[in-house]
Amino acid sequence: MEEKVISLPMIALRGLVAFPDTTIQLDLGRKKSIAALKNAVDKGSSVFVATQKDLSVDNPTPQDINKVGVICRVVQVTEVANDSVRIIINGLETAEIIDYINTDKFFYVTVSKQEYAVADSIEVEALLRRARELMAQLGLSSTKTDKDFLIRIAGIYSPNEYVNMVANEIVYKDDEKQDILQTLDTAQRLAKLCSILNKEVEIARIDRKIATRVRRQIDKGQKEYYLKEQIRAISKELGEDEDEIAELEDLVKKAKMPAEIEEKALKEVRRLSKMAPSSPDSAVIRNYVEWLTDLSWNNKTDDNKDLKKAKEILDCDHFGLEKIKQRIIEYLAVMQLTGGLHGPILCFVGPPGVGKTSIVKSIARALDRKYVRMSLGGVRDEAEIRGHRRTYIGAIPGKVIYMMKQAQCINPVLLFDEIDKMSSDFRGDPASAMLEVLDPEQNFSFVDHYLEVPYDLSNVLFVCTANTVESIPAPLLDRMEIIELSGYAEEEKIQIAKQFLLPKQEKLHGIQEHSVRITDDALRGIITRYTRESGVRSLEREIATICRKVALGIVNEGITGFEISDDNLESYLGIAKFKNDYIDTKDEVGSATGLAWTAVGGTTLTIDVTLFDGKGEITLTGMLGDVMKESARTAISLVKSRAREYGIDPAVFQKTDIHIHIPEGAIPKDGPSAGITMATAIMSAFSHRAVIKKVAMTGETTLRGKVLPIGGLKEKTLAAYRAGIRKIIVPEDNQPDLKEIPKEVLGDIDIVLANDITTVFDNALARL
Repeated sequence: MEEKVISLPMIALRGLVAFPDTTIQLDLGRKKSIAALKNAVDKGSSVFVATQKDLSVDNPTPQDINKVGVICRVVQVTEVANDSVRIIINGLETAEIIDYINTDKFFYVTVSKQEYAVADSIEVEALLRRARELMAQLGLSSTKTDKDFLIRIAGIYSPNEYVNMVANEIVYKDDEKQDILQTLDTAQRLAKLCSILNKEVEIARIDRKIATRVRRQIDKGQKEYYLKEQIRAISKELGEDEDEIAELEDLVKKAKMPAEIEEKALKEVRRLSKMAPSSPDSAVIRNYVEWLTDLSWNNKTDDNKDLKKAKEILDCDHFGLEKIKQRIIEYLAVMQLTGGLHGPILCFVGPPGVGKTSIVKSIARALDRKYVRMSLGGVRDEAEIRGHRRTYIGAIPGKVIYMMKQAQCINPVLLFDEIDKMSSDFRGDPASAMLEVLDPEQNFSFVDHYLEVPYDLSNVLFVCTANTVESIPAPLLDRMEIIELSGYAEEEKIQIAKQFLLPKQEKLHGIQEHSVRITDDALRGIITRYTRESGVRSLEREIATICRKVALGIVNEGITGFEISDDNLESYLGIAKFKNDYIDTKDEVGSATGLAWTAVGGTTLTIDVTLFDGKGEITLTGMLGDVMKESARTAISLVKSRAREYGIDPAVFQKTDIHIHIPEGAIPKDGPSAGITMATAIMSAFSHRAVIKKVAMTGETTLRGKVLPIGGLKEKTLAAYRAGIRKIIVPEDNQPDLKEIPKEVLGDIDIVLANDITTVFDNALARL
């Protein structure tokens, strides 16, 4: 006689109910489940499976598991990735847990086999027939029912086997499956199954009704929209449909647009209401209306009118730059008096790292306005500014409108960064499109190609930045006021590092404030030997390098205080990247020191001239540009014209070749400021009078010997000061620019103002 009570290893199932007479495939990942399976396979026994009550429980206890489950035979075991096992099991018969023998490594339980009770065979027969009829109806109504399954169960007349197979395939809810599994009365099992099948047939009927309605709404060429339409139809059936058109109309009215723009938006909404939702044009119109409603048409933030507070904010954010701060305060004062933006657009011009972008942020903070930034570097398509017309596929508004959407107000501070980096190609000229944006006479009705309606930009405070003025298109430059940020002197950089950069980097690297002390000599060493720039960006990077090494020392060794001096600087930053610009002290014939401006500040420039017997030919080397080549030829002609004044026989030029060279030949050099330096070196070579090495010069010259003014005097003077030069010759017309030079530098350097080349020669050439 077969035993009714047996002991078996047990596997707890999540989200799955097993039935007798069915085959199930499942993946096992929990260690207890895999251990129970291994025990069953090793002993050649069956395994008991039961469903846990809450599938979210990862480590169930006996209280979390249903008592009624199924004894199963293991058919196949396959190992899969991630230490999981895939098994196929065959349900044999229902059983109930009597006791848990072991729950440590895996569940081992004692179960009692259950037998189905058949009370009334006529009632059971009737219920079975009803269940079969409902399954037939479900097969006709629903496309989701597997046809092969319907064929398989058509030949099954055992009521309990039929219930097990249909419940396993058709019933979706685990609690309903568990209820059917633990019901032993056959009539009750069939009754519960019929109730569930009745509901499924009704759902299938409604689903078919929805599908029919959807098919009427769309044509054969729009089948890709079927799922969206089905969702709409389901919403209607449930009474949850939202009137999208009414919602859009409400958004348009809440946006408080100008009357003519609101009328256009409502007209588009009305067009949308007449279109099929599946039409491609409906998505285009919907996006257009949403752009109009997302823009701010009259929301204006309140400006800060306290100029003292604005000055405090600018002083807090930036060291020095007094002239620039004063100009900004004047600009804000005019805004306050006039109640609007009048005058040219501010454009900050200077080399990288001098604080152009950050000072615009400070302006926004001082005004209490929102700040948005648009980078124009590499922009070459007019549509980037004006947007695409809606005739294009994937058309969108331009970046100006996008920035206004981001700002969510009509009076932000909008920064056009790197306006000198714009270019043009076959797609149009973005500089021309920028005219309408920046011109106060036009921007009150800026029209984006996508919106096709005027948008008022007159309340926006536009500010631009650039590295050089020469690259800014002339029509744009005409509408701007150029404010130059030429760079910082060495002492200014030291103060910026101490007051701003070091505290900022300490905070960014998680270092307690004032834990790092960098001496002035160390800062001066970083500035001269590890950076070569007008701004402080590289200086900040080097300080960040120091802070990283300090952070490592704090974590590894627990050190709390660090002092960086010029003596231990190399241990933090490595070998110096640049040599000092100090020049030789020995005066030389044919070698003069000039001053040049570069994108990263001023620098000294040595010009060498060598003479040798020949036919009067001229050789120019050192990667010189066209302007410097012209300067060299002009300087030679000038020296020839003044030859007798300096005791030079004019005939010597016919039999002497001249070689002019500027060292570091691999670096391109060009610019109108080396004329007097070349003339001095040439005159020195022919007159045999040495050039005083402690004198540097900058300026261009004419054939008549007049010294012409140059730009970048502040940077060039600072470069000479760094190199140890204490006397420089500059054009007389540049005298007003001396006010820009820091007082501590100006007081320690002798500046000679030259109007004629004679003054240059008298101060630069040593006496015989």
